[in-house]
Amino acid sequence: MSTPETSRYVRLKVELVLDISDPGALTGAALDRIGHDEFMPDEERAHAESAVREDGAEALAYLVDPFDLVGKVPGVELAQASWSSEPVDYDPDEPDWDEDVDQDVDEDVDDEVDEGEESLPGRV
Repeated sequence: MSTPETSRYVRLKVELVLDISDPGALTGAALDRIGHDEFMPDEERAHAESAVREDGAEALAYLVDPFDLVGKVPGVELAQASWSSEPVDYDPDEPDWDEDVDQDVDEDVDDEVDEGEESLPGRV
């Protein structure tokens, strides 16, 4: 598997839907993390504290650390990470809830190809 054409870098995509059952505990933990961050400038700290008080998704973003996910995995080193969080409407019983967002893209591409093929003359 390790050929000169194979990259040693891997992009790992993870999507989670979390239920915030105790917003106060979440906000408190994020404020604690921000308060103990010795490298955060005071102006940024004030902005961060305000943001986590207003938005649980923002509080979560201050608590989730991608390094924690892979830091103890043997043979890998985190080269780059980015993440975000946002509130979503979630109902696992909803038939339209699609857990695989990429699947929608593939279906759209297939639909476009089918429509294009139907419009070509001489095709059955």
